[in-house]
Amino acid sequence: VLVLFVLVAIYSGIFHLLMRWEGREFSWFTGIYWTLTVMSTLGFGDITFAGDLGRAFSMCVLMTGLIFILVLLPFTFIHLFYAPWMESQSEIRAPRQLPAATKDHVLLVHYGPISQILINRLTRYQYPYFLLTPDITEALHLYDLGIKVVVGELDDPETYRKMQVQQAALVAITASDAVNTHVAFTVRELAAEVSIIATANDPASVDILELAGCSHVLQPAETLGRFLARRTHGSDVTAHVIGQYDQLLIAETTVAGTSKVGKTLAEIGLRKELGLTAVGVWERGLFQTALPETRIGANTVLVLAGTQDQLERYRELYPNIEDSDALVVVIGGGRVGRGVVNELAALGLDYRIVEQQPEVIDDSEKCILGNAADLEVLQQAGIMKASTAIITTHDDDINIYLTIYCRRLNPDIQIISRVTLERSIPTLHRAGADYVMSYASMGANAIFNLLERGNTLMVAEGLDVFKVAMPPSLVGKTIGESSIRRNTGCTVIALNIDREMQVNPDPAQPLPAEGEIILIGSTEAENSFLEQYVKSRS
Repeated sequence: VLVLFVLVAIYSGIFHLLMRWEGREFSWFTGIYWTLTVMSTLGFGDITFAGDLGRAFSMCVLMTGLIFILVLLPFTFIHLFYAPWMESQSEIRAPRQLPAATKDHVLLVHYGPISQILINRLTRYQYPYFLLTPDITEALHLYDLGIKVVVGELDDPETYRKMQVQQAALVAITASDAVNTHVAFTVRELAAEVSIIATANDPASVDILELAGCSHVLQPAETLGRFLARRTHGSDVTAHVIGQYDQLLIAETTVAGTSKVGKTLAEIGLRKELGLTAVGVWERGLFQTALPETRIGANTVLVLAGTQDQLERYRELYPNIEDSDALVVVIGGGRVGRGVVNELAALGLDYRIVEQQPEVIDDSEKCILGNAADLEVLQQAGIMKASTAIITTHDDDINIYLTIYCRRLNPDIQIISRVTLERSIPTLHRAGADYVMSYASMGANAIFNLLERGNTLMVAEGLDVFKVAMPPSLVGKTIGESSIRRNTGCTVIALNIDREMQVNPDPAQPLPAEGEIILIGSTEAENSFLEQYVKSRS
């Protein structure tokens, strides 16, 4: 504005001098008027110079006005008005500091498949969270996706002070091992008591992350590999514990090759014989509530609830079945693939692993170097006679392609696949996979269960154990009379009365007014129970 006033004053003065030189007189106001009309390029033409000197001066004023209007004025506007406005908008959408009163929140570092699913879990249970990212562009994009995001440099201690990390319930770090170590070390220096959970891609990083201050270090790839291997036909029919709620254990068991195949749950009689409750079944990756008339198939995975003693009796009654002819073809020699073969070796199963990167595999006779899309490579691995194929690549499109290929080559083979994105799960099932497990879901579930919520335990993708105070509408009724399973899909697996847990209570036992009821069911079933019996979530 000052520059504009100076230019107008100077040009108005020169205008008067030149007009007098040409023999004409104008007021000072007219001089200002002429200067502004020429500088703004309006050029009404009502006042013009007669000589070349005046016309040259007019051209100078015009060029100055063009530069001022097209360059200086927009720059000044952007610098003084637009940029501060945009910055304030960015601060609203992606703040760099949380209010001092923020507490009991979850701070997530790095946005990826695991944190994406974890955010969905936290949102569902109305747990406060914030995702920290150093990139303002990424932050604004995530904000537009509905994610609560904050901006700050990951290696700056001041960032975590502004995130109120001392008052956080949990810090979850899912970036690379080096970044995870740096962040964990920085956070631990500021908050000695906060729980820090990090993922590790390399097993060698576990000790370093723990030294850096992590409370828990997760290895989703190796864990996923073990779970995939345990789903193999003939690998192991004993019950594997997948979750624990005080003395209550939740376990999964495959049934292929056992006498349970073809029978209903009522005919098996696990509750009558062992006191165990079959709370559900997995069929091709989909969880279904277990009913007495539910029939067990060769690919069924039973979900059981009981005590440690009950599970031990189950293992004695249904011991391991050894199949010397069983062959497992593992496609992909990455971290998940290596986790699979390590578990298969521990289970005593024969396997062949297919990998096209020579630096990934060793020269063992069980390793086949080549592309799994090549028929000769799969034939060399024994796909035609294999009982199971486990596909472990990190690319969902490749996994779908290989699932279709393996199913076409061997229609009777059991196909187990890893998946990265949840939206690919239905496609893999349609392609022919018998069981699909998500790397991201496993990591997110593990982090979510380490968050001390107390009332809910997520034991698998879409399967929760949860505890509520006894609803008044159920008091005095027996479990059988309440028809909770049929009405909601949830199964009562325990009662907590006078701080004593009764696992798999008698269905004919009246439900007391004082106490808590512990149930298991899918997310939809849990919501149905809360809506029908609790009415509102506490």
